[in-house]
Amino acid sequence: MRRAIEVVPRGSYPEAAAEAWVTLAHDDRHRRRIRLATDQGWEFLLDLPEATVLGDGDGLRLADGAWIRVRAADEELVAVTCREATDLARIAWHIGNRHIPAAFDGARLLIRHDHVIVDMVRGLGAEATPLRAPFTPERGAYDRPSPHGHSHAHGHEHGHDHGDSHDHEHGHSHEHGHSHDHGHSHEHGHSHEHGHSHDHEHDREDGHG
Repeated sequence: MRRAIEVVPRGSYPEAAAEAWVTLAHDDRHRRRIRLATDQGWEFLLDLPEATVLGDGDGLRLADGAWIRVRAADEELVAVTCREATDLARIAWHIGNRHIPAAFDGARLLIRHDHVIVDMVRGLGAEATPLRAPFTPERGAYDRPSPHGHSHAHGHEHGHDHGDSHDHEHGHSHEHGHSHDHGHSHEHGHSHEHGHSHDHEHDREDGHG
């Protein structure tokens, strides 16, 4: 199977020489190693040194010297607009506060269609217009550009849908270590005569014992 071993930004490779293209949605454009199929119907292996954000128009250099062009797929989006720029900034703050990927397109914000968020922005006084278009949201502030200009993210490959919300359950909930119920109740078996025995009870409750 042919292998794509390098990503080169749009304008920095011979685009006219691309023998095929691959169309990918936003969530599929941050990859390191995966089998993909071109729009022409043949498969190749994306085999990069590290996970990389593939931008619309970027080139994938194959090990045999050939090129594949990346295309951003059309997705179900919503254009968010306001009469005043200050109102749009306020809407952008609310969207960002919910860790929702968003693109800035002139005087509007583009987000993926989500009826809950649509109801929210409309309730805040914005217009929300459905459309189909490629989605290229702003990259996170901690994404670092490579020497070629494309981005490598630090552990959040596909946005914030998988554990970056403040409702996540991987170690910051007050239900497993910060509640006053975890070591001060005599139901846990630690009377004041036993000193530090409550540490072991705490571990067992948290699943670490």
